[in-house]
Amino acid sequence: MEIREAKDSDINEVLSVEKLAFGYDKEAKLVSDLLGDESAKPTLSLLAFDGDKAIGHILFTKVILSGKNDTPMSILAPLAVLPENQKQGVGGKLIEKGLEILKESGVDLVFVLGHPEYYPKFGFNPAGELGFEAPYHIPPECAEAWMVQELRPGVIGSVKGKVQCSDELNKPEHWRE
Repeated sequence: MEIREAKDSDINEVLSVEKLAFGYDKEAKLVSDLLGDESAKPTLSLLAFDGDKAIGHILFTKVILSGKNDTPMSILAPLAVLPENQKQGVGGKLIEKGLEILKESGVDLVFVLGHPEYYPKFGFNPAGELGFEAPYHIPPECAEAWMVQELRPGVIGSVKGKVQCSDELNKPEHWRE
């Protein structure tokens, strides 16, 4: 398996992976919208390939804390792996590679709203109890799904607040079940 940054010429593969992984167009449209959203930049879009076939995609976009723009932060959304390639480590490799690139580029924190049984394996911890409020209310029974990972030691505890995503991801429909 090869993982590399997606190029503009890869857009059809990116959107195809998103559609096939989720079984509908919502995430593909979100990815397309995010890639065109200036407030989401800088973005990191990675594709996983098996030979010449795209089998997975992950997207990280810029976020800020309300009133603070000086801490470099990103959010992981979405992560997609073709159904026939799931449970083979593709998603994990995409997460690890993305976090490595983000750390090297100076990003301090990465957020995700996802499965609380999956993302902690990759270093994510509940964000609410660490002082980071999601863009929209997360019900208490789902609080563990809102997570953060510190890429630079000492950042958690020195900053806190409400996370503000890009214009496209900050829409309420992306924060409801």
